[in-house]
Amino acid sequence: MRASGLGKKTIRVLLVDDQPAVRQGLQIRLVLEPDVEVVGEAGDGAGAISLAQSLRPDVILMDVRMPGMDGISAVRTLRAVAPESAVVILSLYDDAKTRARAQEAGAAAFVAKHKVEETLLAAIRRAAARRPEHG
Repeated sequence: MRASGLGKKTIRVLLVDDQPAVRQGLQIRLVLEPDVEVVGEAGDGAGAISLAQSLRPDVILMDVRMPGMDGISAVRTLRAVAPESAVVILSLYDDAKTRARAQEAGAAAFVAKHKVEETLLAAIRRAAARRPEHG
C-alpha cells in the first residue's frame, strides 16, 4: 500500500478477467472508493503475472476461468514471482471444489461474482492488510 497525499494508505489493485465488460464494471465500482486505486488490467493469467511483476499491486482480483492460463494456475505462479501481492479470486463458480483449489493455490480470499457488492471491498481490504510489507 502506498500513502496518499492525505497520509491514508491506498490499496493498489490489478484487475484480471477475460471479459472486458467485467473489468470495466469493477473499475467503475472501485474508482468510487477513496482507498482503492486500479493500477492495471489483464485478460488472462499470463498477462496478470507479467503486470504483477512490473506494477507490484497490493491486491490482484483474479477470475478463475480464462483462456490460456486460468486463475488458479496464475495464483500458484504469483505466489512465487510476486509474493507481496495478495490474490482475491472473483468467480462465478462458487462451489466447494473451486474454493478449495483457490485456497490451496494461495489465494487470500474468494468472492463469488453474484455476491460482489456485499463482500468484494471487505475482501480487498482484508487481503491488503494481511500481506507482508516489502520496503
